[in-house]
Amino acid sequence: MSEGIRRFHVGDRISEMAIHRGTVYLAGQVPSDATVGIRGQTRQVLEMVDRLLQEAGTDKAHILRAQVFLADLADFDGMNEIWDDWVAPGDAPPRATVQAALARPEWKIEVVVTAALWAE
Repeated sequence: MSEGIRRFHVGDRISEMAIHRGTVYLAGQVPSDATVGIRGQTRQVLEMVDRLLQEAGTDKAHILRAQVFLADLADFDGMNEIWDDWVAPGDAPPRATVQAALARPEWKIEVVVTAALWAE
């Protein structure tokens, strides 16, 4: 284990989250049920982000940066509809949204977040 780095939900290939020097780094979060449309997939992903941030001891108001990967930019408005309801009022983080070929064709969205801890 690397000194000063705490990893969570460690697998053979990736960890779902790492914390180092007051910063929380999440792996790309993808939907668990890909049978739903962009709104449902976005909700699932943001709920996973919330759970991981809570486990780390922080929340969405402390997001420093978000990266959104969409399989199809035609889903941009639907994703934003859910994002806008989810994002902490007054604390919208810097965000990039790009179209990308995701690892599984049924996934419509993947989100990567970096956040600050409340206090360390």
